[in-house]
Amino acid sequence: MSEVVSNPAPLVAKQYTGFLKNNMREYGMLLSLVAIMGLFQVLTDGTLLKPLNLTNLVLQNSYIVIMALGMLLVIVAGHIDLSVGSVCGFIGGLAAVLMVQYGWHPLPTALVCLGGGGLIGAAQGYFVAYTRIPSFIVTLAGMLVFKGLTLALLQGMSLGPFPVSFQRLSSGFIPDVFGGVDLRLTSLLVGGLAAVALLYTKLRSRMRQNKHGMEDEPFPFFLVKTIAFTAAIVYFSYMLASYKGLPNVLIVMVLLMLGYDFITHRTTIGRRIYALGGNEKAARLSGIKTERLTLYAFVNMGVLAALAGLVFAARLNTATPKAGLGFELDVIAACFIGGASASGGVGKVMGAVIGAFIMGVMNNGMSIMGIGIDYQQVIKGLVLLAAVFIDVYNKNKS
Repeated sequence: MSEVVSNPAPLVAKQYTGFLKNNMREYGMLLSLVAIMGLFQVLTDGTLLKPLNLTNLVLQNSYIVIMALGMLLVIVAGHIDLSVGSVCGFIGGLAAVLMVQYGWHPLPTALVCLGGGGLIGAAQGYFVAYTRIPSFIVTLAGMLVFKGLTLALLQGMSLGPFPVSFQRLSSGFIPDVFGGVDLRLTSLLVGGLAAVALLYTKLRSRMRQNKHGMEDEPFPFFLVKTIAFTAAIVYFSYMLASYKGLPNVLIVMVLLMLGYDFITHRTTIGRRIYALGGNEKAARLSGIKTERLTLYAFVNMGVLAALAGLVFAARLNTATPKAGLGFELDVIAACFIGGASASGGVGKVMGAVIGAFIMGVMNNGMSIMGIGIDYQQVIKGLVLLAAVFIDVYNKNKS
């Protein structure tokens, strides 16, 4: 009698389908970024991925990415911060007054500015956490206050230029110890080491999960995603190395991304922030000091807005009264497009970064194509609305 052998293919297909359904947010963002870059690469006749434009793309979106990391934690905690653009502009103006008018060295200036950003975040966080005023109202007031203070600080005029050492924060590149001309070998080496480190970390994590029977990502998905990320790092490192190398601000961004990814995934405070946004009453009953946690989220946002203000001012080489105008919209949009939930408790660091670059690629690509700022705003608004609609639809469906 012949032995009946069951076909495992339907079971495997069902497992893959279930995994994709549960992780559609993450994979959808990655595929959206790849699709948008591919679309604009074709529409701009290959200009988008040229080394010069890739460098500009990093520099243009650095301050948005930095603020998106802080905004993600605020949104995950169940709040919003509309003042980040005004705080960014105010800190840039403060740095200009200290360095240009009073001759301060960039290092103490940066420390004072970061401390000032933390104090601003603490003040707003106090009103949100302890007086229970909605964050929308508090930060809307903050947006108006710091917009006015920037005008008063700069007396309605632009102020610059900054010292060369300060400009390197945003416009500098890591030095090439090998003296490369056509190809910055140091930058290429750093990119290659980063790719190897990513590959090693992912494989080690996968092996640890397998050891404890905790893996939830099918191996083909894990393999394709890991290889794609590794290849992307090597490719972009090569492209940037063929121009001027890796920008200093890119190193700052990567360190912040790794730090915040670690905080949100591996620390107690990170898990508590998600618990706070998921259900504040349950979090309080479990012993979490929700007021203090909210305060911390806004202090962190203030510091990162200050850092973004320094980066933006260094890139412009001047402080202007209109600096930071509309930044809060791009930052909030980056978080929501990156998968953060408007109701709190959901969102990932890499999602916010991907969302920021989706916005950045769209801005850059449409500018290259000569699309006017009017239609750019329309398209960005529709993309944001679609992202939030998908989030609400999936939540209601589940």
